Amino acid sequence: MQADNSRITTLASNRAIHRAFAWLHLHEPQIRRWQLEAIAIPAPPFAEQPRAQYFLQQFTTLGLTNPHIDAEGNALAELTTNNQQLTTSPVILLSAHLDTVFPAGTDCTPTEDGPKILAPGACDNAAGLAALLALAAALRHAEITPACTILFAANVGEEGEGDLRGMKHLFNPEKSPYATRIKAAIALEGSSNEMVVDRALGSRRLRITVTGPGGHSWADAGRPNPILALSAGLLAIARISLPRNPRTTLNVGTISGGTSVNSIPPSATADLDLRSTSATQLDRVELAILKTLDSTITTEGLHLHIERIGNRQPGILPESSQLHRSLRAVDRHLRLATASRIGSTDANLPLSLGIPALAIGSGGTGWGMHTLEEGYDPTGRDLALRRTLLLLLDTCTLTTT
Repeated sequence: MQADNSRITTLASNRAIHRAFAWLHLHEPQIRRWQLEAIAIPAPPFAEQPRAQYFLQQFTTLGLTNPHIDAEGNALAELTTNNQQLTTSPVILLSAHLDTVFPAGTDCTPTEDGPKILAPGACDNAAGLAALLALAAALRHAEITPACTILFAANVGEEGEGDLRGMKHLFNPEKSPYATRIKAAIALEGSSNEMVVDRALGSRRLRITVTGPGGHSWADAGRPNPILALSAGLLAIARISLPRNPRTTLNVGTISGGTSVNSIPPSATADLDLRSTSATQLDRVELAILKTLDSTITTEGLHLHIERIGNRQPGILPESSQLHRSLRAVDRHLRLATASRIGSTDANLPLSLGIPALAIGSGGTGWGMHTLEEGYDPTGRDLALRRTLLLLLDTCTLTTT
């Protein structure tokens, strides 16, 4: 602990770091403009490309190295070291997800009420995206050369059915040149000066579809009804015993089917969300769901189809890990009370691979996440940005020693 504290104190006293801190404090209006501009570009799941193009333009303007959009749609750029082996040198990933939960057609035009920014996605994750650009700009302004390459990523696919597809691409050695080089990952997520997600909540998402011949409610009365069969299956699932320790939850999030009140529906569909801190429990309960449905939906003429539409593995960043120790030392230096949380974020993927990772708040205050009443107040966010900058640079240094 003493060595960690001493190292952070020395880092924070560096004049170049002071220049970066000053930029973050003095350029809140610029950070706010980036945030407002990003919010105004809708980024529903699987349609993040206009927003990715915006971030590609900003990365280029900031003078980062190798700005590009990869095959999965992630907007990427680098702040490189003096190391000549740039294609093999270690990389620290700093990311913020582009996508929102809101479907295409949602009005994302931001409005302002004093310091408050009001819009769907204003906090989750426009706050993280603004922080991503702010940190890149501060590092460039202060002419800081990190000890290892920093990969800035405005990534796709964090929300819902995106199923971490942006992260899965970045960490796939067959698809990404960065996969084997990333030694630690920091995801900028939402608001708060003190929040850190260092425990990854695992999830499985299943789409259950029951199909049949359909027909007219009078002329074809007696034909099997997929909605009724699916409902019976869901009621049976609700009786599955779930452990309290480790905590495991099961939710039916959506259900759909049918065309009219006087039609026997040809299909019915429900989406299930299963969550746990234990991969073993995810496996156990998923198997119980499959067996329950198979034994419940047995009506002749109906067909059951179950598709896994999401799979996020649980994980944990050990308190003994260097990344965790660095964060604690940074928080002690800044007199922050580290607020450790469990959550489902982009950090799930690297943690499941054994790579040190966490998701960290981007400062300010947010409310109404995932609702049309979402809002964000950036007051005081430069404290969280200083926190991330120190953690990022310390991690770079330790990666190369």
